[in-house]
Amino acid sequence: MAPVAISEESSNGTIGSVAESKKVQANQRIEETRIINPFYSPSAGNENDDDYSYAKYKPRFPVVNWEPLTEIEVTDRGHFADSSKTALFSAAQKVKHLTPAIGTELVGIDLRQLTDQQKDELALLVAERGVVFFRDQELSIHEQLDIARHFGPLHKHATTPVPREPGLEEVHVVYNDASRRPDASAFSKIELWHSDVTYEIQPPSTTSLKVITGPEYGGDTLWSSGYALYSSLSPGMQVYLEGLTALHSAVAQADGSRAAGLHVRREPVESIHPVVRVHPVTGWKSVYVNPGFTRRILGVPKPESDTILNFLFHQIAENVDFHVRFHWEPNSVAFWDNRIVTHTATFDFWPQTRHALRATPHGEKPESVEDYESRTGKVAKDRQIEIWKEQGVEIPQSKKGLSRARGYND
Repeated sequence: MAPVAISEESSNGTIGSVAESKKVQANQRIEETRIINPFYSPSAGNENDDDYSYAKYKPRFPVVNWEPLTEIEVTDRGHFADSSKTALFSAAQKVKHLTPAIGTELVGIDLRQLTDQQKDELALLVAERGVVFFRDQELSIHEQLDIARHFGPLHKHATTPVPREPGLEEVHVVYNDASRRPDASAFSKIELWHSDVTYEIQPPSTTSLKVITGPEYGGDTLWSSGYALYSSLSPGMQVYLEGLTALHSAVAQADGSRAAGLHVRREPVESIHPVVRVHPVTGWKSVYVNPGFTRRILGVPKPESDTILNFLFHQIAENVDFHVRFHWEPNSVAFWDNRIVTHTATFDFWPQTRHALRATPHGEKPESVEDYESRTGKVAKDRQIEIWKEQGVEIPQSKKGLSRARGYND
């Protein structure tokens, strides 16, 4: 939006103080309604501090420099869980699976009271269901961080804001208000789908987000299951993708921060990860690419890479069979497994305020089907087939090269 020029002369022909005041006010109005790409444009959040009870958690961008990340040992806590999850489920008033593929809500649990055994079972549930929701949670950010540390060492983001309160550099602030008006000409909705910081050498595992301020309606988050995407593919496509790797890049995110005049605390990196990874606890295969950070498939011609990624990105964003959608209320908390789901927010709530705090543990280095099977001696599995087996459903074996029309009308 171009600046508005305002000129007003006083009776003696000079620019008067009234004109200057109006010019400042006009530019302030423009600044307050500037249009942004919410994915790469960090929020400063400097408005309405006096009457906002969570001002200490509003965004700040410390000018510090952090060392590059190196590989660290991580053991998934789901390995230690009871597969029946009796300790966790017995504490809940209700367990609600929201779709067949993804999403569970646990009602009546106070996250502050979780034992280590229940935390381990939560890690396993999230690994199986992709994302697990809780409402009416009074836990503080420090208690949220304590739970996150149970799952692994915490990630510190190189570009996005941290809270103003000192000592919370491991917290990622999500903040949008009336000053941040998303511009549909700056991005497409598909570009906002992502799994968090997949460009890291060890991207996140069991991640949590608590909304502390939100609109009465709007501002939902959607998650898409990488397990379900893998299961939906033909056997030939599954095998093809299992042999591929892709480049994930932090460069665009860092460039967006620098363009906004902000300091990048750690230089951007690029990492190569398998296109299909295996979850270390479930042993299930998941497609591991996302529009936000995956740039190209390696070892194939560019048109082939572009075509395959475009297909996968559209499946992530458009196939509703893979999705769950959650409407946040203040004190809602979600735990999701960044290794097996992608997510996106809906930016339909402007000019309302949406404010949330994220804690992000590191996971293991992504492991391909071949590497997983070589390391464990186990066969990596298709989640949907394993569930059908548990249900006693006989699964006909598909033959490569043959296809059969199937589906239903609704």
